[in-house]
Amino acid sequence: MRKVKALHSCLLALLLLPALVLGHPLDCRDEQGSVVRCASISQEKLLDRVIQHAELIYRVSEESCTLFEEMFVPFEMRSPRIRGGNTCVTQSFPIPGSKGEIQQISDKWLLHSVLMLVQSWIEPLVYLQTTLDRYDDAPDTLLNKTKWVSDKLLSLEQGMVVLIRKMLDEGMLVSSENEQSLTHYDVQPEMLESVLRDYKLLNCFKKDAHKMETFLKLLKCRQTDKFSCFLF
Repeated sequence: MRKVKALHSCLLALLLLPALVLGHPLDCRDEQGSVVRCASISQEKLLDRVIQHAELIYRVSEESCTLFEEMFVPFEMRSPRIRGGNTCVTQSFPIPGSKGEIQQISDKWLLHSVLMLVQSWIEPLVYLQTTLDRYDDAPDTLLNKTKWVSDKLLSLEQGMVVLIRKMLDEGMLVSSENEQSLTHYDVQPEMLESVLRDYKLLNCFKKDAHKMETFLKLLKCRQTDKFSCFLF
């Protein structure tokens, strides 16, 4: 029994490792909820911290997808169509998709595209935590990863708000409400349908998390050598 508890503690420590290696957290809000704490950080360092967050969010989203797939999704149903394909909610957003389009957009639109993606996923990830809690055999590892990503997404939103103010000198920003992405979450489907819906949601988020990381790294590259920044 002690060995089992020790093993569980080790696994939990490994799970929390992403939070520990993130040496520069994005804790921008003060006691009143205003996004002011990051204002004293230089633009360059804030961009680096935002990129760190985006990298870790994407990495953990990949791990969550893989774990969910192995635990709940029958092998014959692991097709690109079921994983989301071109049916993700944010697919309809005015965000460039091809490499050529991304290369051409302005720094301002890169920043706002990232913020739009971040804010569109805040509520769906809260929903996902709720629905995963109803799974009888959902491992704590998956539940904790989902909670970790959800928390870090809020931090990333705060960092993006301050970064946009620094880089673009903009005050008011778009709202984080995204009713379109939540309209179909109140339905209580059968178990298989629920599993496939959550599977699709996780994969759609993973794709968008990769976009966030890519856009921010392109933005960083442009700060140093705008004409040699290419997507691979």
